[in-house]
Amino acid sequence: MRRRLIAAALCAGLSLGAASAANAEVSHITVAREFGISYLPLMVMQDHHLIQKQAAARGIKDLKVTWSKFAGGNVMNEALLSGSLQFASGGVAPMVIAWARTRGNYDIKGVSALNSMPLLLNTNNPAIKSIKDLTAKDKIGLPAVKVSIQAVTLQMACAKVFGPKDVHKLDPLTVTMSHPDAMAALAAHEITAHFGAPPFEYQELQLPGVHTILNSYDVLGGPATFNVVWTSSKFYKENPKIYAAFVAALHEAIDEINHDKKAAAEEYLKDTHDKKDSVAFLMKMMDNPQLVYTMTPEHVMKYVRFMHEVGTIKVLPASWKDLFFPNVDSLPGS
Repeated sequence: MRRRLIAAALCAGLSLGAASAANAEVSHITVAREFGISYLPLMVMQDHHLIQKQAAARGIKDLKVTWSKFAGGNVMNEALLSGSLQFASGGVAPMVIAWARTRGNYDIKGVSALNSMPLLLNTNNPAIKSIKDLTAKDKIGLPAVKVSIQAVTLQMACAKVFGPKDVHKLDPLTVTMSHPDAMAALAAHEITAHFGAPPFEYQELQLPGVHTILNSYDVLGGPATFNVVWTSSKFYKENPKIYAAFVAALHEAIDEINHDKKAAAEEYLKDTHDKKDSVAFLMKMMDNPQLVYTMTPEHVMKYVRFMHEVGTIKVLPASWKDLFFPNVDSLPGS
């Protein structure tokens, strides 16, 4: 009897220990972003230590947050799968690819949208008036060949202009480059075009001879989410307080930006050490009604359906909500 009681006590102790270990959340997270003012909410979160603030409010003290910069979402996915990254951010397309390829194992899903913003395809060649005029001599810089949101938008444009059979017609012209590098290459005429993002696409339009030949909103038929944040279901389940802290911090950052755009523009210049732009230039850009900071996923299913149709992803979600964790379910997404 005594042995049974001891065994029972040991089992109970082991169970309690396991439960305690299971409830312990990580003490260090890494968050990644790319380049551009579309990632301003993450910059505000970093500069104001909002994740740490929200984590402390939930009983997690001294959370360490490391911030990393990547050139594209495809590279972030590799880091996310390796466990060296907890929150990735980038265009809709890399997140959707990660969702489709990790179903049943890592189960990567979106945390939230960051914004809705148009993407402009700019060229330095006056002879090019539309994508019809691009030839094998041209090079188009974008964050990641075939898988970035710019690459997928270009494929969608090809389907409309050349027909469904030529959806990949311009893929051979694309080269993987970060937005800063692509802008510099466009200015130096090392590439013909850059499918960029704010503020680089607007900076380029100030260069002699540079003009826009494609706007993503025209391809999609209206506004759509540009950037999103995503993570694994494992992290989501094992770190509910930190996850909730991240979401609350993002909400707070977006509210700050929308409440005081001038302060947000000043913060962007300070964070990026941007010497080219002025607060006035950035505020004019941010006042454009097409540029919106919001957590609501907007028309992501337009990208998803297209990616499924051309075989980029093998499974089609029934709803945009299948792509995201439940914290955005109450938002008017699409």
